[in-house]
Amino acid sequence: MIVGIEGKIVIKEPTYLNINVNGIIYKVYVSLNCSSAINTENVFLNTTYIVKEDSQSLYGFINKDEKKLFDTVIKINGVGPKVALAICSTFTPVLFSNVVANKDVSTLKRVPGIGPKGASRILVELSGFVVTNDENEKFGASSSEAVLALESLGFKKDQISKVLLNCVAEDTSSLVKEALKKLQR
Repeated sequence: MIVGIEGKIVIKEPTYLNINVNGIIYKVYVSLNCSSAINTENVFLNTTYIVKEDSQSLYGFINKDEKKLFDTVIKINGVGPKVALAICSTFTPVLFSNVVANKDVSTLKRVPGIGPKGASRILVELSGFVVTNDENEKFGASSSEAVLALESLGFKKDQISKVLLNCVAEDTSSLVKEALKKLQR
């Protein structure tokens, strides 16, 4: 089993990388979030190796939480690697755990390849999904502080979570300001 890969990026596309490891070039599928986070020539990725009758595929992740999300979602009946990677491309692990906690079917339906029935099934099967290690997460501490700030202003947690999914700010104060503008609408 291949659990990690380290090498030099030969080709970088939004959904995959070709990585040269001592003269052997591997095609590694990555999420859009992972691809955009890579800004160096040399890279180390945690991987999931999937063998099927007609193919062998390698999926790479910079963030261990994203790998956990992929590995968890792929176990659900009807969710294949492409849909699991689409989920990883659409949501960060922390945002996905918020979607699951809030049972937000409409937000989950935004993922290409997931309809209303699939979204409902995913939410039911992943009811306990939580991210425990968000130190590499872009919004980790900022989003939890923003939630507390917005709750203290009287907004409900489900409203806040839905709004924060669409916010792009990185620090707490900018995140609160952006969320307030969206909550006022």
